[in-house]
Amino acid sequence: MSTDVMSREYPFKSNFLELNKLQYHYLDEGQGDPVVMVHGNPSWSFYYRDLAKQLRNRYRVIVPDHLGCGLSDKPVDSQYSFTLKQRVDDLEALLEHLSIKEKITLVLHDWGGMIGMAYAARHPERIARLVILNTAAFHLPAGKKFPLALKICRDTQFGAFLVQGFNIFARGAALIGCRKNPLKKDLRNAYCSPYDNWRTRIATLRFVQDIPLSAEDPGYGLISAVEAGLQQFRDRPMMIGWGEQDFVFDRHFLAKWKEYFPAAKVHSFADCGHYILEDAKEELIPLIEKFLAANPLGNKKS
Repeated sequence: MSTDVMSREYPFKSNFLELNKLQYHYLDEGQGDPVVMVHGNPSWSFYYRDLAKQLRNRYRVIVPDHLGCGLSDKPVDSQYSFTLKQRVDDLEALLEHLSIKEKITLVLHDWGGMIGMAYAARHPERIARLVILNTAAFHLPAGKKFPLALKICRDTQFGAFLVQGFNIFARGAALIGCRKNPLKKDLRNAYCSPYDNWRTRIATLRFVQDIPLSAEDPGYGLISAVEAGLQQFRDRPMMIGWGEQDFVFDRHFLAKWKEYFPAAKVHSFADCGHYILEDAKEELIPLIEKFLAANPLGNKKS
């Protein structure tokens, strides 16, 4: 990423937590009740930059980069397990380190939904509000076929070669992630910049390979447990922001969220895609601000 783009788009101080000799990068901006934003694959904390800038005057905004992503260290398999459980452990370690243990608002996108809701399932009493953005915290919904592009990347050597050799996953997501307002070249490059060689792209591949589709897959049981416990969060204020042109997290996933959380405030955008915070930025960020203001936490613990 060019220095100009970084200074203009990402004007934050970098913080690092050492986890097993690896540097875990995160943003810690502002003061007040914590808003924890958890990104997915193949993005990084850059995805939340505009929301973070908008909220940091009223809240304490925490945005980690998963290990292997963004400005965090890029470990190899011998250094890191790249599993869903490990991702949840990392997030938990960060929030423990920062003494963030109450009145947490989670903002979740893509893999961030699985990671964030698995953390929430460990500590439900800590969670105050939820903002859900094109993600899941449950198994593949009935009627939804696993996309062929993901299957190729997940299950074939050819797909793995394309991801690590050509950064096709990050580049493809940056290209098609926005439907209404396509990302300009400098922003597409910013999304892809942490993944600039074969070695630094391993996390984008391992995330896809870790998608649990059957009981034999490592994260399957964890997702089953998280899904089974979703109803305990029905009393939490929830907002859903959704891009309907997402080829993975489509109407099937949105319908499942509505089924679990019928009282959620839903803002669905028919002409927007997976990177909904980019595609519907002008509309969605004010809606999130309004949602938070309409559901104040006061002095009561969550």
